[in-house]
Amino acid sequence: MIIWACRRPADDSHLLLKLLPYAAQAAFNTADKQHDPLCLQDTRVDVLNQIRAWADGVDDERCIFWLNGMAGTGKSTIARTIAQEYYNRKRLGASFFFSRGAENRSHAGVFFTTIAVQLAHILIALKQYICTAVDEHNDIAGRRHRDQWEHLFLQPLSKLMANSCQSPLILVVDALDECDGDDDVKGILQLFTEAKSLKPIQLRIFITSRPEIPIRLGFHDMPGILHRDLVLNNVPREIIDNDISIYFRHELRDFELSPQIITCLTEKACGLFIWAATACRFIKNGKLASSKRLSLIVEGGKNGRNPEKELDQIYAKILSDSIRGDYDEDEIEEIYELSRKIIGAIVNLFNPLSAAGLFELLNEPRLEGSRILSNLHSVLVVPEKTVYPIRLLHPSFRDFLLTKKRCQDPKLWVDEKQIHLDLTKNCLWLLSNKLQRDICGLHNPGALMANVGSDRVGQFLSPEVQYACLFWVQHLQKSGAQLHDDDQVHQFLREHLLHWLEVFSLIRKMSEVILAIRLLESIMPVSYISILVVY
Repeated sequence: MIIWACRRPADDSHLLLKLLPYAAQAAFNTADKQHDPLCLQDTRVDVLNQIRAWADGVDDERCIFWLNGMAGTGKSTIARTIAQEYYNRKRLGASFFFSRGAENRSHAGVFFTTIAVQLAHILIALKQYICTAVDEHNDIAGRRHRDQWEHLFLQPLSKLMANSCQSPLILVVDALDECDGDDDVKGILQLFTEAKSLKPIQLRIFITSRPEIPIRLGFHDMPGILHRDLVLNNVPREIIDNDISIYFRHELRDFELSPQIITCLTEKACGLFIWAATACRFIKNGKLASSKRLSLIVEGGKNGRNPEKELDQIYAKILSDSIRGDYDEDEIEEIYELSRKIIGAIVNLFNPLSAAGLFELLNEPRLEGSRILSNLHSVLVVPEKTVYPIRLLHPSFRDFLLTKKRCQDPKLWVDEKQIHLDLTKNCLWLLSNKLQRDICGLHNPGALMANVGSDRVGQFLSPEVQYACLFWVQHLQKSGAQLHDDDQVHQFLREHLLHWLEVFSLIRKMSEVILAIRLLESIMPVSYISILVVY
């Protein structure tokens, strides 16, 4: 049984906006980011002032500001600070925080539609124009990015009266380098250049990223009169060190540290805020061992040589400490294997899961899994309530685990392809045990999607089951595995193809099943395709 969506009324703007795919966690102020830090008072003063002057149009007509720097330099914290400030001033049009490995935020698929929905909610005067565009182009969500930009942005914004909002209007895009697809990244930058032509409303676009090649090329091809660049690595070291020392004094205020120790820690950070943040969390999470951990960091390594290596040493220390105990060699090896399985899954999931959902997906006991996670609060955000999703503190932890050259201990290194293959098998195992005909017990093959409440869907389809339905094909593709007749994938499609499709309808993701099937067709043997053709 498949439940198909019905056409929504064209005169209802609220329902029209729902036709636009939306990344719910993309905005700077979503619930999952409520504990993410802003810049401390008296830090980043010069950088923030430069951004404010540009955003306010003070002697600067350029419509794009590119803040770039290496990993861990604090770009996202600055982006959140700017987004919060202009949100408070009612000048923030929208924000999109890309995140590799996060559903709908690791690619450009729903970037423009998400921004359009935010704009419509923030500017009432703009809402009617965006809704009209959706009504006139009801396939806009599936069109190319240029069409979305034209119909959902340029045309609606150009129709606004000058007094409709305080101009300039700010758009914040964080971590553009975490958007998959080099062509998409360059295409986004090319479209942004057209913001200069908007009249009478001015649109200012603030972008942060690492200086990756596709982004550098995108800005290189852009006329200099359209964008302003600021490289965090080029900010005078004494200014960065002063900001980091303020951070250390704030975070470690309970330790009554001497100026000499603060100076030592600051020098070791080598300009990386993520080093400082990770070190502070490592020290504070030590509880009774906090002083010992502080001494290890202060006394270990050579000052100011290689900040990435210093950060890697902290990550390795955190992971090895999490497994120490009174175990024999066989037990230690089993614990390392379980740790790699759990942590590897967390850093390779396409959308974060709660601890409860993760252990269910991995088919691992909650007690042992919880003990692994309990010692990783220095690198993971592990909520006390197991129903809330686990998140990485910073993407650099993922980079460390997946890069063999950086994570030199084979007991800690995570084989990315193997983890994706394991996750594929776990997803299919879970779905094979959970999926069935009429899984929500509707007993009505003709039931309309609109009449199926989300509470009922949630009752029968747990978050981990929904995750497995949405992403098992992507995990399969990332694993690089070769498919063959009568393997696990083949058996799943023979027995549960219709049940799988029904779930997409129930969770209102029918547009995504098309993408999943196209991806599956690109990697499956010819003999598999007959299954899809039959259905």
